Amino acid sequence: MVSMSPLYALLVLPLLLFTFTDLCRSQNTTTTEYLKLPLLRNNPFASPTEVLSYDAYRLSVLHNSETIKSPVVSGASSGSGQYFVSLRFGTPPQTLLLVADTGSDLVWVKCSACKTNCSNTRATAFLARQSSTFSLHHCFDSSCRLVPNPPHSHCNRTRRVHTPCLYEYSYIDGSVTSGFFSKETTTLQTSSGREARLKNVAFGCGFRISGPSVTGASFNGAHGVMGLGRGPISFSSQLGRRFGNKFSYCLRDYTISPPPTSFLSIGNDVVRKTSKMSFTPLQTNPLNPSFYYIGIQTVSVNHEKLPIDPSVWSINELGNGGTVVDSGTTLTFLAEPAYLQVLEAVKRQVRRLPITAVPSQSLGFDLCLNVSGLLRPRLPKLSFKLVGNSLFSPPPRNYFIEAADGVKCLAIQPVKSETGFSVIGNLMQQGFLLEFDSEGSRLGSHGMAGRPTSAIPENSQFIFFFFFN
Repeated sequence: MVSMSPLYALLVLPLLLFTFTDLCRSQNTTTTEYLKLPLLRNNPFASPTEVLSYDAYRLSVLHNSETIKSPVVSGASSGSGQYFVSLRFGTPPQTLLLVADTGSDLVWVKCSACKTNCSNTRATAFLARQSSTFSLHHCFDSSCRLVPNPPHSHCNRTRRVHTPCLYEYSYIDGSVTSGFFSKETTTLQTSSGREARLKNVAFGCGFRISGPSVTGASFNGAHGVMGLGRGPISFSSQLGRRFGNKFSYCLRDYTISPPPTSFLSIGNDVVRKTSKMSFTPLQTNPLNPSFYYIGIQTVSVNHEKLPIDPSVWSINELGNGGTVVDSGTTLTFLAEPAYLQVLEAVKRQVRRLPITAVPSQSLGFDLCLNVSGLLRPRLPKLSFKLVGNSLFSPPPRNYFIEAADGVKCLAIQPVKSETGFSVIGNLMQQGFLLEFDSEGSRLGSHGMAGRPTSAIPENSQFIFFFFFN
Protein backbone atom coordinates (compact mmCIF):
# COMPACT_ATOMS: atom_id res chain seq x y z
CA MET A 1 0.00 0.00 0.00
CA VAL A 2 1.42 3.39 -0.98
CA SER A 3 1.60 5.88 1.87
CA MET A 4 -0.65 8.92 1.64
CA SER A 5 0.82 11.87 -0.24
CA PRO A 6 -0.56 15.05 -1.80
CA LEU A 7 -1.05 13.14 -5.04
CA TYR A 8 -2.92 10.42 -3.13
CA ALA A 9 -5.20 13.09 -1.72
CA LEU A 10 -5.57 14.73 -5.13
CA LEU A 11 -7.75 11.92 -6.37
CA VAL A 12 -10.24 12.24 -3.56
CA LEU A 13 -11.06 15.90 -3.97
CA PRO A 14 -14.59 16.11 -2.59
CA LEU A 15 -16.95 18.85 -3.69
CA LEU A 16 -16.43 20.58 -0.40
CA LEU A 17 -18.36 23.61 0.64
CA PHE A 18 -15.78 25.76 2.16
CA THR A 19 -14.50 29.25 1.79
CA PHE A 20 -11.46 31.25 2.62
CA THR A 21 -12.66 32.98 5.76
CA ASP A 22 -11.93 36.49 4.50
CA LEU A 23 -12.93 35.80 0.92
CA CYS A 24 -16.28 34.04 0.62
CA ARG A 25 -17.85 34.85 3.97
CA SER A 26 -21.61 35.26 4.01
CA GLN A 27 -22.64 38.88 4.27
CA ASN A 28 -26.42 38.94 4.43
CA THR A 29 -27.88 35.49 4.66
CA THR A 30 -31.53 35.38 3.68
CA THR A 31 -34.19 33.12 5.10
CA THR A 32 -34.77 31.41 1.75
CA GLU A 33 -33.84 27.76 2.00
CA TYR A 34 -31.64 25.84 -0.37
CA LEU A 35 -30.75 22.18 -0.66
CA LYS A 36 -27.69 20.64 0.95
CA LEU A 37 -26.46 17.30 -0.37
CA PRO A 38 -23.57 15.67 1.51
CA LEU A 39 -20.69 14.62 -0.72
CA LEU A 40 -18.37 11.77 0.17
CA ARG A 41 -14.89 11.01 -1.02
CA ASN A 42 -13.84 7.98 -3.00
CA ASN A 43 -10.96 5.62 -2.34
CA PRO A 44 -8.14 7.16 -4.39
CA PHE A 45 -5.84 5.86 -7.07
CA ALA A 46 -2.36 6.38 -5.71
CA SER A 47 0.01 6.88 -8.65
CA PRO A 48 0.46 9.54 -11.36
CA THR A 49 0.22 6.80 -13.98
CA GLU A 50 -3.24 5.86 -12.75
CA VAL A 51 -4.34 9.51 -12.70
CA LEU A 52 -3.34 9.89 -16.33
CA SER A 53 -4.84 6.55 -17.33
CA TYR A 54 -8.27 7.18 -15.84
CA ASP A 55 -8.41 10.79 -17.04
CA ALA A 56 -7.40 9.75 -20.55
CA TYR A 57 -10.12 7.10 -20.62
CA ARG A 58 -12.73 9.55 -19.39
CA LEU A 59 -11.80 11.99 -22.15
CA SER A 60 -12.05 9.24 -24.76
CA VAL A 61 -15.64 8.67 -23.60
CA LEU A 62 -16.49 12.38 -23.58
CA HIS A 63 -14.88 12.93 -26.99
CA ASN A 64 -16.55 9.94 -28.63
CA SER A 65 -18.83 11.18 -31.42
CA GLU A 66 -21.36 8.37 -30.98
CA THR A 67 -21.72 9.21 -27.32
CA ILE A 68 -22.26 12.94 -27.71
CA LYS A 69 -24.96 12.59 -30.37
CA SER A 70 -27.22 10.84 -27.90
CA PRO A 71 -29.86 13.14 -26.35
CA VAL A 72 -28.69 11.92 -22.95
CA VAL A 73 -25.07 11.44 -21.96
CA SER A 74 -24.76 8.98 -19.11
CA GLY A 75 -21.90 9.67 -16.77
CA ALA A 76 -20.43 6.55 -15.25
CA SER A 77 -17.30 6.62 -17.40
CA SER A 78 -14.00 5.89 -15.71
CA GLY A 79 -12.52 8.90 -13.99
CA SER A 80 -15.85 10.38 -12.91
CA GLY A 81 -16.00 8.34 -9.73
CA GLN A 82 -14.17 10.84 -7.54
CA TYR A 83 -17.26 12.44 -6.03
CA PHE A 84 -20.15 10.66 -4.38
CA VAL A 85 -23.50 11.99 -3.23
CA SER A 86 -25.48 10.25 -0.53
CA LEU A 87 -29.11 10.48 -1.64
CA ARG A 88 -32.32 9.08 -0.11
CA PHE A 89 -34.72 7.65 -2.66
CA GLY A 90 -38.20 6.20 -2.23
CA THR A 91 -40.82 5.84 0.53
CA PRO A 92 -39.64 4.84 3.04
CA PRO A 93 -36.28 6.36 2.03
CA GLN A 94 -33.44 4.11 0.92
CA THR A 95 -29.93 5.59 1.07
CA LEU A 96 -28.04 5.39 -2.23
CA LEU A 97 -24.50 6.39 -3.14
CA LEU A 98 -24.30 8.09 -6.55
CA VAL A 99 -21.39 9.30 -8.65
CA ALA A 100 -21.69 13.10 -9.05
CA ASP A 101 -20.78 14.23 -12.58
CA THR A 102 -21.13 17.61 -14.29
CA GLY A 103 -20.47 15.89 -17.63
CA SER A 104 -23.70 13.87 -17.48
CA ASP A 105 -27.45 14.33 -17.74
CA LEU A 106 -28.94 10.96 -16.94
CA VAL A 107 -29.68 10.07 -13.32
CA TRP A 108 -29.80 6.29 -12.95
CA VAL A 109 -29.50 3.73 -10.17
CA LYS A 110 -29.11 -0.02 -9.93
CA CYS A 111 -32.54 -1.51 -9.25
CA SER A 112 -33.83 -4.80 -7.90
CA ALA A 113 -37.32 -6.30 -8.10
CA CYS A 114 -36.84 -8.01 -4.73
CA LYS A 115 -39.78 -7.47 -2.35
CA THR A 116 -39.18 -9.76 0.63
CA ASN A 117 -36.06 -11.13 2.32
CA CYS A 118 -33.93 -8.49 0.58
CA SER A 119 -31.26 -7.86 3.22
CA ASN A 120 -28.44 -8.97 0.92
CA THR A 121 -29.72 -6.91 -2.01
CA ARG A 122 -30.40 -3.70 -0.08
CA ALA A 123 -26.71 -2.79 0.10
CA THR A 124 -26.20 -3.03 -3.66
CA ALA A 125 -29.42 -1.82 -5.31
CA PHE A 126 -32.56 0.29 -5.00
CA LEU A 127 -35.51 -1.92 -4.05
CA ALA A 128 -38.20 -0.42 -6.26
CA ARG A 129 -41.00 -2.75 -5.10
CA GLN A 130 -40.46 -1.70 -1.49
CA SER A 131 -41.18 1.97 -2.28
CA SER A 132 -44.80 3.17 -2.26
CA THR A 133 -43.94 6.21 -4.40
CA PHE A 134 -42.11 4.44 -7.24
CA SER A 135 -43.77 4.78 -10.66
CA LEU A 136 -42.88 4.43 -14.33
CA HIS A 137 -42.78 6.87 -17.19
CA HIS A 138 -44.76 5.55 -20.15
CA CYS A 139 -44.20 5.71 -23.86
CA PHE A 140 -46.72 8.51 -24.30
CA ASP A 141 -44.84 10.75 -21.83
CA SER A 142 -42.86 13.47 -23.59
CA SER A 143 -40.02 12.74 -21.13
CA CYS A 144 -39.60 9.32 -22.73
CA ARG A 145 -38.17 11.03 -25.81
CA LEU A 146 -35.34 12.49 -23.74
CA VAL A 147 -33.71 9.12 -23.09
CA PRO A 148 -32.26 6.68 -25.63
CA ASN A 149 -34.67 3.76 -26.07
CA PRO A 150 -33.44 0.21 -26.78
CA PRO A 151 -33.41 -0.65 -30.51
CA HIS A 152 -36.40 -3.01 -30.18
CA SER A 153 -38.29 -1.03 -27.56
CA HIS A 154 -42.09 -1.09 -27.69
CA CYS A 155 -41.89 2.71 -27.54
CA ASN A 156 -40.45 2.71 -31.05
CA ARG A 157 -43.65 1.09 -32.35
CA THR A 158 -46.38 2.32 -30.04
CA ARG A 159 -47.32 5.12 -27.67
CA ARG A 160 -49.96 3.18 -25.81
CA VAL A 161 -50.87 4.60 -22.43
CA HIS A 162 -49.65 1.71 -20.28
CA THR A 163 -46.48 0.77 -22.16
CA PRO A 164 -43.49 1.51 -19.88
CA CYS A 165 -40.67 3.69 -21.19
CA LEU A 166 -37.41 1.78 -21.49
CA TYR A 167 -33.95 3.32 -21.69
CA GLU A 168 -30.62 1.87 -22.75
CA TYR A 169 -27.20 3.46 -22.77
CA SER A 170 -24.16 1.74 -24.26
CA TYR A 171 -20.58 2.84 -23.67
CA ILE A 172 -17.74 2.68 -26.15
CA ASP A 173 -16.12 -0.14 -24.15
CA GLY A 174 -19.26 -2.28 -24.43
CA SER A 175 -20.64 -1.46 -20.99
CA VAL A 176 -24.42 -1.18 -20.79
CA THR A 177 -27.02 0.19 -18.40
CA SER A 178 -30.68 -0.30 -19.26
CA GLY A 179 -34.04 -0.51 -17.54
CA PHE A 180 -37.18 1.53 -16.90
CA PHE A 181 -37.30 5.33 -17.07
CA SER A 182 -39.05 6.04 -13.79
CA LYS A 183 -40.21 8.59 -11.22
CA GLU A 184 -39.54 8.63 -7.51
CA THR A 185 -39.64 10.80 -4.41
CA THR A 186 -36.30 11.91 -3.02
CA THR A 187 -35.77 13.20 0.51
CA LEU A 188 -33.22 15.99 0.86
CA GLN A 189 -31.96 18.19 3.64
CA THR A 190 -32.41 21.96 3.34
CA SER A 191 -30.11 24.66 4.66
CA SER A 192 -32.31 25.06 7.76
CA GLY A 193 -31.90 21.40 8.63
CA ARG A 194 -35.44 20.36 7.77
CA GLU A 195 -36.25 17.60 5.30
CA ALA A 196 -37.80 18.33 1.92
CA ARG A 197 -39.59 15.59 -0.03
CA LEU A 198 -39.44 16.20 -3.77
CA LYS A 199 -41.81 14.13 -5.88
CA ASN A 200 -41.54 12.81 -9.43
CA VAL A 201 -37.77 13.04 -9.83
CA ALA A 202 -37.03 11.34 -13.16
CA PHE A 203 -34.36 8.64 -13.19
CA GLY A 204 -33.36 5.42 -14.87
CA CYS A 205 -34.12 2.29 -12.85
CA GLY A 206 -31.43 -0.03 -14.20
CA PHE A 207 -31.92 -3.79 -14.20
CA ARG A 208 -29.19 -4.61 -16.69
CA ILE A 209 -25.80 -3.17 -15.74
CA SER A 210 -22.58 -4.65 -17.06
CA GLY A 211 -19.07 -3.68 -18.11
CA PRO A 212 -16.09 -1.81 -16.61
CA SER A 213 -17.53 1.70 -17.06
CA VAL A 214 -20.37 0.98 -14.63
CA THR A 215 -18.90 -1.74 -12.43
CA GLY A 216 -15.14 -1.05 -12.47
CA ALA A 217 -12.74 0.54 -10.00
CA SER A 218 -13.88 4.12 -10.62
CA PHE A 219 -17.46 3.17 -9.72
CA ASN A 220 -16.21 1.88 -6.36
CA GLY A 221 -19.45 0.50 -4.99
CA ALA A 222 -21.74 3.31 -6.12
CA HIS A 223 -25.41 2.54 -6.77
CA GLY A 224 -25.58 4.75 -9.86
CA VAL A 225 -24.89 8.20 -11.33
CA MET A 226 -26.20 11.67 -10.54
CA GLY A 227 -25.98 13.69 -13.76
CA LEU A 228 -25.42 17.41 -13.09
CA GLY A 229 -25.17 18.47 -16.76
CA ARG A 230 -27.16 21.12 -18.63
CA GLY A 231 -29.80 18.80 -20.08
CA PRO A 232 -33.48 18.87 -19.02
CA ILE A 233 -33.44 15.60 -17.06
CA SER A 234 -30.22 16.09 -15.12
CA PHE A 235 -30.58 16.22 -11.35
CA SER A 236 -29.53 19.88 -11.21
CA SER A 237 -32.02 20.84 -13.95
CA GLN A 238 -34.93 18.99 -12.36
CA LEU A 239 -34.34 20.47 -8.92
CA GLY A 240 -33.10 23.77 -10.29
CA ARG A 241 -36.52 24.58 -11.71
CA ARG A 242 -37.79 24.51 -8.13
CA PHE A 243 -34.75 26.09 -6.49
CA GLY A 244 -33.40 28.78 -8.81
CA ASN A 245 -31.70 26.96 -11.72
CA LYS A 246 -28.26 27.18 -10.15
CA PHE A 247 -25.88 24.98 -8.23
CA SER A 248 -22.47 25.71 -6.76
CA TYR A 249 -19.43 24.11 -5.27
CA CYS A 250 -15.89 24.92 -4.28
CA LEU A 251 -13.11 22.36 -4.29
CA ARG A 252 -10.89 22.38 -1.25
CA ASP A 253 -7.12 22.55 -1.28
CA TYR A 254 -6.28 18.86 -1.52
CA THR A 255 -3.29 19.24 0.82
CA ILE A 256 -5.49 20.15 3.79
CA SER A 257 -6.27 17.28 6.15
CA PRO A 258 -8.63 16.27 7.59
CA PRO A 259 -11.24 17.65 5.22
CA PRO A 260 -14.35 19.36 6.62
CA THR A 261 -17.84 18.10 5.86
CA SER A 262 -18.70 18.71 2.22
CA PHE A 263 -21.92 19.62 0.44
CA LEU A 264 -23.30 20.28 -3.00
CA SER A 265 -25.84 23.12 -2.82
CA ILE A 266 -28.81 23.74 -5.08
CA GLY A 267 -30.92 26.74 -4.22
CA ASN A 268 -32.01 30.35 -4.54
CA ASP A 269 -31.15 33.53 -2.61
CA VAL A 270 -28.70 31.92 -0.23
CA VAL A 271 -26.61 35.06 0.28
CA ARG A 272 -26.21 38.42 -1.37
CA LYS A 273 -23.98 38.18 -4.40
CA THR A 274 -20.57 39.72 -3.88
CA SER A 275 -19.35 42.40 -6.28
CA LYS A 276 -16.13 40.39 -6.62
CA MET A 277 -17.93 37.52 -8.34
CA SER A 278 -16.87 37.47 -12.00
CA PHE A 279 -18.85 35.84 -14.79
CA THR A 280 -18.18 34.36 -18.17
CA PRO A 281 -20.92 33.25 -20.59
CA LEU A 282 -21.62 29.55 -20.93
CA GLN A 283 -21.28 28.60 -24.57
CA THR A 284 -23.51 26.09 -26.31
CA ASN A 285 -22.61 23.20 -28.56
CA PRO A 286 -25.52 21.31 -30.19
CA LEU A 287 -23.39 18.15 -30.36
CA ASN A 288 -22.50 18.35 -26.66
CA PRO A 289 -25.56 20.01 -25.08
CA SER A 290 -24.85 18.60 -21.62
CA PHE A 291 -21.40 20.12 -21.13
CA TYR A 292 -20.47 23.42 -19.49
CA TYR A 293 -18.42 25.21 -22.17
CA ILE A 294 -16.55 28.44 -21.49
CA GLY A 295 -14.63 30.70 -23.88
CA ILE A 296 -10.90 31.31 -23.41
CA GLN A 297 -9.49 34.46 -25.02
CA THR A 298 -5.83 34.44 -23.98
CA VAL A 299 -3.40 32.53 -21.76
CA SER A 300 -0.45 34.08 -19.93
CA VAL A 301 2.52 32.69 -18.02
CA ASN A 302 4.05 35.14 -15.53
CA HIS A 303 2.06 37.91 -17.27
CA GLU A 304 3.54 37.00 -20.67
CA LYS A 305 0.69 36.64 -23.15
CA LEU A 306 1.23 33.55 -25.27
CA PRO A 307 0.83 33.69 -29.08
CA ILE A 308 -1.96 31.11 -29.28
CA ASP A 309 -4.26 31.29 -32.30
CA PRO A 310 -7.78 32.18 -31.02
CA SER A 311 -9.25 29.46 -33.26
CA VAL A 312 -7.66 26.89 -30.92
CA TRP A 313 -10.32 27.73 -28.32
CA SER A 314 -13.36 27.99 -30.60
CA ILE A 315 -16.08 25.43 -31.29
CA ASN A 316 -16.08 24.77 -35.02
CA GLU A 317 -19.02 24.06 -37.32
CA LEU A 318 -18.65 20.32 -36.70
CA GLY A 319 -18.97 20.78 -32.93
CA ASN A 320 -15.30 20.08 -32.22
CA GLY A 321 -13.06 22.15 -29.97
CA GLY A 322 -13.95 24.53 -27.17
CA THR A 323 -13.26 24.24 -23.45
CA VAL A 324 -15.33 22.32 -20.88
CA VAL A 325 -15.38 22.73 -17.09
CA ASP A 326 -15.65 19.20 -15.70
CA SER A 327 -15.83 17.86 -12.14
CA GLY A 328 -15.02 14.31 -13.22
CA THR A 329 -11.57 14.92 -14.72
CA THR A 330 -8.70 15.50 -12.30
CA LEU A 331 -6.04 17.10 -14.49
CA THR A 332 -6.43 19.87 -17.06
CA PHE A 333 -6.21 19.03 -20.76
CA LEU A 334 -5.47 21.70 -23.38
CA ALA A 335 -5.66 21.51 -27.17
CA GLU A 336 -2.17 20.53 -28.28
CA PRO A 337 -1.21 23.86 -29.97
CA ALA A 338 -2.06 25.70 -26.75
CA TYR A 339 -0.47 23.06 -24.55
CA LEU A 340 2.87 23.27 -26.38
CA GLN A 341 2.91 27.05 -25.97
CA VAL A 342 2.18 26.76 -22.25
CA LEU A 343 4.79 24.04 -21.78
CA GLU A 344 7.55 26.02 -23.50
CA ALA A 345 6.66 29.22 -21.63
CA VAL A 346 6.80 27.43 -18.28
CA LYS A 347 10.15 25.89 -19.20
CA ARG A 348 11.53 29.35 -20.09
CA GLN A 349 10.44 30.75 -16.74
CA VAL A 350 11.83 27.77 -14.83
CA ARG A 351 15.30 28.29 -16.35
CA ARG A 352 15.44 31.63 -14.52
CA LEU A 353 14.82 29.98 -11.15
CA PRO A 354 17.10 27.97 -8.84
CA ILE A 355 15.11 24.85 -9.75
CA THR A 356 16.27 21.98 -11.93
CA ALA A 357 14.19 19.81 -14.23
CA VAL A 358 14.28 16.07 -13.65
CA PRO A 359 13.47 13.11 -15.92
CA SER A 360 9.69 12.91 -16.15
CA GLN A 361 8.97 10.19 -18.70
CA SER A 362 8.43 7.49 -16.08
CA LEU A 363 5.96 9.74 -14.25
CA GLY A 364 3.92 10.40 -17.39
CA PHE A 365 4.38 14.19 -17.48
CA ASP A 366 6.35 16.41 -19.84
CA LEU A 367 7.87 18.63 -17.15
CA CYS A 368 8.90 17.71 -13.61
CA LEU A 369 10.99 19.83 -11.23
CA ASN A 370 13.22 19.04 -8.28
CA VAL A 371 11.97 21.27 -5.46
CA SER A 372 13.46 19.31 -2.55
CA GLY A 373 14.69 21.59 0.19
CA LEU A 374 12.55 24.51 -0.99
CA LEU A 375 9.77 25.44 1.43
CA ARG A 376 7.83 27.59 -1.06
CA PRO A 377 9.28 27.29 -4.55
CA ARG A 378 8.39 30.20 -6.81
CA LEU A 379 6.75 28.38 -9.67
CA PRO A 380 5.49 30.11 -12.83
CA LYS A 381 2.01 31.61 -12.61
CA LEU A 382 -0.63 30.71 -15.17
CA SER A 383 -3.71 32.79 -15.97
CA PHE A 384 -6.64 32.52 -18.38
CA LYS A 385 -8.53 35.53 -19.69
CA LEU A 386 -12.09 34.39 -20.36
CA VAL A 387 -14.83 35.82 -22.54
CA GLY A 388 -16.42 38.71 -20.66
CA ASN A 389 -13.00 39.86 -19.38
CA SER A 390 -13.14 37.46 -16.45
CA LEU A 391 -9.65 36.50 -15.26
CA PHE A 392 -9.05 33.00 -13.95
CA SER A 393 -5.67 32.92 -12.18
CA PRO A 394 -5.19 29.72 -10.20
CA PRO A 395 -2.18 29.39 -7.89
CA PRO A 396 0.66 27.06 -8.94
CA ARG A 397 -0.53 24.32 -6.57
CA ASN A 398 -3.56 23.93 -8.87
CA TYR A 399 -1.41 22.83 -11.81
CA PHE A 400 1.79 21.50 -10.22
CA ILE A 401 1.34 18.24 -8.30
CA GLU A 402 3.77 16.34 -6.12
CA ALA A 403 4.38 13.20 -8.14
CA ALA A 404 7.22 11.95 -5.92
CA ASP A 405 9.11 13.13 -2.85
CA GLY A 406 10.52 16.56 -3.67
CA VAL A 407 9.29 16.41 -7.27
CA LYS A 408 6.51 18.57 -8.70
CA CYS A 409 5.14 17.97 -12.19
CA LEU A 410 3.12 20.20 -14.50
CA ALA A 411 -0.35 18.64 -14.22
CA ILE A 412 -1.53 19.64 -17.68
CA GLN A 413 -1.82 17.28 -20.63
CA PRO A 414 -2.30 17.78 -24.39
CA VAL A 415 -5.44 16.93 -26.36
CA LYS A 416 -4.06 15.63 -29.64
CA SER A 417 -7.32 14.69 -31.32
CA GLU A 418 -8.72 17.27 -33.74
CA THR A 419 -12.22 16.22 -32.70
CA GLY A 420 -11.56 16.71 -28.98
CA PHE A 421 -11.95 19.67 -26.65
CA SER A 422 -9.99 21.21 -23.79
CA VAL A 423 -11.00 20.42 -20.20
CA ILE A 424 -10.53 22.44 -17.02
CA GLY A 425 -10.24 19.64 -14.46
CA ASN A 426 -11.09 19.64 -10.79
CA LEU A 427 -7.52 20.25 -9.60
CA MET A 428 -7.39 23.53 -11.55
CA GLN A 429 -10.74 24.53 -10.00
CA GLN A 430 -9.74 24.13 -6.35
CA GLY A 431 -10.12 27.16 -4.10
CA PHE A 432 -12.66 28.83 -6.40
CA LEU A 433 -16.35 29.21 -5.79
CA LEU A 434 -18.00 28.11 -9.04
CA GLU A 435 -21.65 28.94 -9.68
CA PHE A 436 -23.28 27.10 -12.58
CA ASP A 437 -26.13 29.40 -13.61
CA SER A 438 -28.21 27.63 -16.25
CA GLU A 439 -30.95 30.24 -16.38
CA GLY A 440 -28.49 33.08 -16.94
CA SER A 441 -26.28 30.84 -19.11
CA ARG A 442 -23.14 31.88 -17.29
CA LEU A 443 -20.45 30.54 -14.97
CA GLY A 444 -19.52 32.61 -11.94
CA SER A 445 -16.20 32.31 -10.15
CA HIS A 446 -14.83 33.87 -7.01
CA GLY A 447 -11.69 33.01 -5.14
CA MET A 448 -8.03 33.51 -5.86
CA ALA A 449 -8.70 35.00 -9.31
CA GLY A 450 -6.86 38.29 -9.63
CA ARG A 451 -5.32 37.99 -6.16
CA PRO A 452 -1.79 36.96 -5.25
CA THR A 453 -1.46 33.53 -3.71
CA SER A 454 0.16 35.10 -0.65
CA ALA A 455 -3.15 36.83 0.12
CA ILE A 456 -4.68 33.48 1.00
CA PRO A 457 -3.80 32.11 4.44
CA GLU A 458 -2.17 28.71 4.00
CA ASN A 459 -4.11 27.14 6.88
CA SER A 460 -7.49 28.79 6.31
CA GLN A 461 -10.51 26.69 7.14
CA PHE A 462 -13.34 26.90 4.67
CA ILE A 463 -17.10 27.02 5.10
CA PHE A 464 -18.77 27.56 1.78
CA PHE A 465 -21.73 29.87 1.27
CA PHE A 466 -23.26 29.74 -2.18
CA PHE A 467 -24.24 32.74 -4.22
CA PHE A 468 -27.54 32.65 -6.12
CA ASN A 469 -29.88 35.16 -7.68
